[in-house]
Amino acid sequence: MMDDDYIYDEASGEWRPASEVGTAGSAATADGVEVRDAVGNVLADGDAVTLIKDLKVKGTSQTLKRGTLVKSIRLTGDPQEIDCRFDGIKGLVLRAEFVKKR
Repeated sequence: MMDDDYIYDEASGEWRPASEVGTAGSAATADGVEVRDAVGNVLADGDAVTLIKDLKVKGTSQTLKRGTLVKSIRLTGDPQEIDCRFDGIKGLVLRAEFVKKR
C-alpha cells in the first residue's frame, strides 16, 4: 500500500492525489473562469482596480472619470464582468477591458 497524500477537490467532489491537484492551473478562479484586466493581469476577488477610460453609468447622470480607484472587486461567472461597489451607485458592474489592476 502506498502512502500518498490526498486532497479533497471541491470542484469535482472527489479525493484526488496531491501530485495530480498540484499540477492544475493556479491562475484560474474557483469556478474555472480567468478574468484579465486591460493589460493582461489576472484579477482576483478583493483586488483594487483603476479605470482607464471615462465611463457613463447607465441609469444615472454620473460619469466615472479615468483614474478612479475601485476597491474590493468581486468576480462574477463571466470572464469580462466585475462586480463592485462605488459611492452612490448600487450594483455597479464594470467590464474588465476598462480597468487596470492596482
